[in-house]
Amino acid sequence: MSEQRKPGFETLAIHAGAAPDPSTGSRALPIHQTTAYVFEDADHAAALFNLQTVGFIYSRLTNPTTAALEARLAALEGGRGGIVCASGHAAQVLALFPLMSPGDEVVASTKLYGGSVQQMKNTYPKFGWKAVFVDPDDPENFRKAITPKTKVLFIESLANPGGVVCDIEAIAKIAESAGVPLLVDNTLATPYLCRPIEYGATLVVHSTTKFLCGTGTSMGGAIVDSGKFDWSRGGKFPSLAGPEPAYHGLNFYETFGDMAYTFHGHAVGLRDLGPSQAPFNAWVTMLGIETLGLRMERHCANAQKVAEYLEKHPAVAWVNYAGLPSNKYNKLARKYLPKGAGSIFTFGVKGGYAAGIKLVDSLELFSHLANIGDAKSLVIHPASTTHRQLTEEQRIAAGAGPDVVRLSIGIESVEDIIADLDQALRQTNQPAAKAAE
Repeated sequence: MSEQRKPGFETLAIHAGAAPDPSTGSRALPIHQTTAYVFEDADHAAALFNLQTVGFIYSRLTNPTTAALEARLAALEGGRGGIVCASGHAAQVLALFPLMSPGDEVVASTKLYGGSVQQMKNTYPKFGWKAVFVDPDDPENFRKAITPKTKVLFIESLANPGGVVCDIEAIAKIAESAGVPLLVDNTLATPYLCRPIEYGATLVVHSTTKFLCGTGTSMGGAIVDSGKFDWSRGGKFPSLAGPEPAYHGLNFYETFGDMAYTFHGHAVGLRDLGPSQAPFNAWVTMLGIETLGLRMERHCANAQKVAEYLEKHPAVAWVNYAGLPSNKYNKLARKYLPKGAGSIFTFGVKGGYAAGIKLVDSLELFSHLANIGDAKSLVIHPASTTHRQLTEEQRIAAGAGPDVVRLSIGIESVEDIIADLDQALRQTNQPAAKAAE
């Protein structure tokens, strides 16, 4: 393709990172289901282990199939390099690993996926890391929380499950002024709807398990580095801009420049933590990404229609979807998510806890399970499942009150999705259903 013309998103989603196999001519990306790779000779092996040449040593570090996925994701996000790993949670730990030391802090949004909050509150302290949580609705809250120990700011571009849209550009400017990177979880939006690096984000993480794969079949996580951060600034990041003892004092930033973070993620992060992504999972995710643009377009169109339907339903107390003009995040959604506000949102069913359970049990097309981002429509009642161990007060604070139902709208015919919700709501709230007739 001509260098003068920049490929479109859908073109990159199909072609970036993969070309016909040079040894066989296979047009499909091969699954390199191997643990290790034969060296040309002793000198070649030594150069690989010294990071003096690029190549494959052991699939815990790099693999041709996973490398293709890394290149594709970096192209879609507008980043410099990528690292894929076993899950979204693994990606978050791997992303922070070169930035944090015992006693350091991450300033994080309070409006995050519950599993991320748990990870930060209960697991990170075992590493000596501390998470400080702030309300992201006012970006200045991040500035107020920054201390000399702060090493990174963390937000979700589109929060799970509450549909909160963060002001990425404003928060990125605060991170820049403090000399720390901004890390954005872009799982719900995907690069089709939002590219955080264009608004100043340093790093982007994904659970590739969700929309990127799109089939609910393959676990995975990813980190994309913008390549734009000066890791030597202020001496805050010695793992990236200081001597690395495992490589005879090599300085990753001096040696690899804008690829320092990516090389460190493979040569140190994956080597020592070991959360490698299986080649088969990477291969399935590559297939999924080929149709990402088409799927996200349908996901968003369906979600918009479903949210509008629910907003008017007499059995529904409220709907929290950023695509609705009535939503407090609608203005931010128009800026950061111009192609659509995603397909994950929550609503409140009248009747509280019992009504929420009844609704879930009455749905037929929707699958009741703890996942999102599938081509199929999914539903869960958090208070009776994912958040059932919490007190009612804690559930409400986490956005999982007794009436909350989370939907992940799929790509089925939207008339069928609405019909299923309608029959379930009628069973859930008979008086309200009769009033609607």
